[in-house]
Amino acid sequence: MTETAATERPAPAIDSRQLRTAFGKFATGVTVVTCRTPDGTPHGATVNAFTAVSLDPPLAQVTLIRGNKASQYLEDAPFAINIMAADQLRTCLHFAGKPMKDAPRWRSEEGIPVLEGNAATIECKPWKIYDGGDHLIVIGEVTALEINDVEPLLFVSGKFREVGGFSGGSPWEGCGDSLATGWFEGSTSFRSF
Repeated sequence: MTETAATERPAPAIDSRQLRTAFGKFATGVTVVTCRTPDGTPHGATVNAFTAVSLDPPLAQVTLIRGNKASQYLEDAPFAINIMAADQLRTCLHFAGKPMKDAPRWRSEEGIPVLEGNAATIECKPWKIYDGGDHLIVIGEVTALEINDVEPLLFVSGKFREVGGFSGGSPWEGCGDSLATGWFEGSTSFRSF
């Protein structure tokens, strides 16, 4: 037996329920990703796997369950990431497969379908789609924005939540090591530690 084979051990099996619970401890916002079906009908899916990717070029990412209708419609198609406001719980539930009596309110019948009343809306054109196991990782190039002065809806540990007070008493002003404002700004030489 080689030394490498003796030291390699099979990875322990990860219980999917425990993994889901661990993932759920990361608080997220809630979005509804909207697009058009091939026949032009507006369609949406509630998604909490959303992240900013890049400022230059402006890119955003959503991750959708493989086989979800919306994931099928996003191939080479524009879409919107509707960041839900705290008062849009019923809209989130509607697009999560629990149809509500009141139909969702659409801002416009033209172009990319966008919901009305969002905390923010990010319209995208297709950039890339990647394999993400049982999900598809969809990255879009941001083409338009709308930001409203309302609180977002949150999701943590399988429950919807609202924003509370600031931790530590004040808002965070920015990253201390960013290229624009951080440790290295204006430096032309560096001393070794």
